[in-house]
Amino acid sequence: MTQAIFMVGARGAGKTTVGSALAQALGYRFIDTDLFMQQTTQMSVAEMVAQVGWQGFRQRETQTLQAVTQPSTIVATGGGAILAEENRRFMRQHGTVIYLRAPASVLAQRLAEFPEEGQRPTLTGRPIAEEMLEVLAVREALYQEAAHHVMDGTANPQQVVEQILAVLQGEAVK
Repeated sequence: MTQAIFMVGARGAGKTTVGSALAQALGYRFIDTDLFMQQTTQMSVAEMVAQVGWQGFRQRETQTLQAVTQPSTIVATGGGAILAEENRRFMRQHGTVIYLRAPASVLAQRLAEFPEEGQRPTLTGRPIAEEMLEVLAVREALYQEAAHHVMDGTANPQQVVEQILAVLQGEAVK
């Protein structure tokens, strides 16, 4: 199987960490759509949102997702990429979608421990723990709808990679 593999999940779920380790294990390319957009626009996500608004940012996200999708590529998507039905459909049609699922408390703790420079602006203006609860409440069903496989995002990244590899080998056998 050489189709693309898409990592979906909320901020802090481990999409970049697990995705890059998975790419290494499979000998695939790894692309993080947020980083790709930052490199190509020379702007942080916060700057892009300030310049073009959330709607403009989401449109760029969709264009980026489609531009970087190729065989033998692991694509770590932005946490909100699944908000667009077009993106959910595109990912399901062009590869395998892995949802790294983690509770809001774990996500908030990770984001507090490792704040990223130029991190996305807050979506709600609330403390991170409350924001993650709210974001997951809205997005959980969309992550589930998009995903071919749901993985435990709280597990050790290497264990998650091994679980994904086992699932992918199971698919290849079918």
